[in-house]
Amino acid sequence: MGVYLNPGNSGFGRIVKSGYVDKTKMIGLLNETIDTTKNLVCISRARRFGKSFAAQMLCAYYCKGCDSHALFAPLQIASDPSFEEHLNRYDVIYLDMTGIIGEAPSGELLPYIKESLLNEILEAYPEIRPNDGFVPTLVNMVEHTGNKVIMIIDEWDAPIREMPEISRDYLNFLRSLFKSSGTTAKIFAAAYMTGILPIKKDGSQSAISDFEEYTMLEPYMYGPYVGFSEREVQELCEKNGVSFEMMKRWYDGYYFENVGSVYNPNSVMKAIRYRQFHSYWTETSAAGALMKYISQDYNGLTKTVAELIGGVEAEVKTEGFANDLTTFRSRDDVLTLLIHLGYLAYDAEKGTARIPNEEIRMEFQRAVREVKHSATLKRLEESDQLFLDTLRGDEEAVAAQIEKIHDEETAPLHYNREDSLRTVIKLAYYTYREHYLQWEELPAGKGYADVVYLPKPSSGWPALVIELKWNKTAESAIEQILSRKYPDALKGLECPVLLVGINYDKDAPAGSRKHMCKIVELPGVCS
Repeated sequence: MGVYLNPGNSGFGRIVKSGYVDKTKMIGLLNETIDTTKNLVCISRARRFGKSFAAQMLCAYYCKGCDSHALFAPLQIASDPSFEEHLNRYDVIYLDMTGIIGEAPSGELLPYIKESLLNEILEAYPEIRPNDGFVPTLVNMVEHTGNKVIMIIDEWDAPIREMPEISRDYLNFLRSLFKSSGTTAKIFAAAYMTGILPIKKDGSQSAISDFEEYTMLEPYMYGPYVGFSEREVQELCEKNGVSFEMMKRWYDGYYFENVGSVYNPNSVMKAIRYRQFHSYWTETSAAGALMKYISQDYNGLTKTVAELIGGVEAEVKTEGFANDLTTFRSRDDVLTLLIHLGYLAYDAEKGTARIPNEEIRMEFQRAVREVKHSATLKRLEESDQLFLDTLRGDEEAVAAQIEKIHDEETAPLHYNREDSLRTVIKLAYYTYREHYLQWEELPAGKGYADVVYLPKPSSGWPALVIELKWNKTAESAIEQILSRKYPDALKGLECPVLLVGINYDKDAPAGSRKHMCKIVELPGVCS
């Protein structure tokens, strides 16, 4: 077995021994494409969503340099009608582009790939005559063996992300393999690429246009294999004695049609292993890049980031994205990249993006503190001050800031809508992530509390229950909180509760809808 040609099944064997969640049904989908016009597949996923696990699974299944019957026999693919037909029947070329970048001499990535593969081919099949060129030698190998190749490229876009100076040559290399339908049909039974980015666009044409693409925007039938489903996470939590409610709070939030909720596999498994819920994205290079992207100076981006952190969905047009990390033309391009990176979840039906869960909100909260835009700094300062004013019971200051946000951020047509009022609260208190968990419409007593901020155990801060009303009084908002027993939902927490009631006159002329505030402390209500 070689490094790049027929590397065997040992990598997937280690994965199976480490608490593997069975995703082998994906192999059946790929088997359906073999030797068809749909046999070139590119699946892009966010970091830490199991890309390498899937690539090693496919390598173990297709590679004829090993016997994987025993490895796959207990797994779901074993019951698929195509299981025996394709198991260990192909020469597999497996390229882990991230690893190859680390191995190749500086500036010699493509010559290194070609030379390494040619050496392994000639060692495995010494009777093959070497030809002038990489692709012709592949053709000779297939003609000699009578056996087509399965090509697997893991982190296919790593050279584009990490070595942009060679991206055009790299894309031309891929085009030489896959662009010519005649050559592709002679050499490849199928090809599978996975990475973070969709296939790079080159002018008006895709650089490798024959690939069927499945992305974080549109995974289609491959959606169940992008991350963990809710059922899989429930089973993991039950098996390991871990709170599913907390797992959902921290790592749920992605959603695919016909799949439902989707979880980041890396974060779920680490939360189970370490018995701690927090953001594991700090361990990835993607986390360090977030500030760079949200710092882009595009009209509306600063406001959108504030809305996203506050829990508000943002409309996004994804069509113009150039599928790289450098070509940005608008706010929409930045948001689309963040969807592909996994920082945002995408609702295809509504065309909106949102921060999916607590883990990613923490990363946004950390990153936004480093952004140097004056508008961003002002928002941060105002929100931090609002929390301090609320805790001090400064009713006048709280009312003034809520009024300011309400006037600045709400369109006149939507000024008095219930969802707009909740959005006002979330935007006003948007730096809460450091000390609180935010709950909207929390089931409590005889109804639903508009917005509740539950303090994190380490914060030492009180819980906040906030109600925003119109054409009543701030005192009546407090009375509603009490009469409907909203604080009952907080029993068991060892902290006091601040009730914040805000009211304004919706019939007053625009610009003069003065807001009033009442703050009441309920010490010991959570005990």
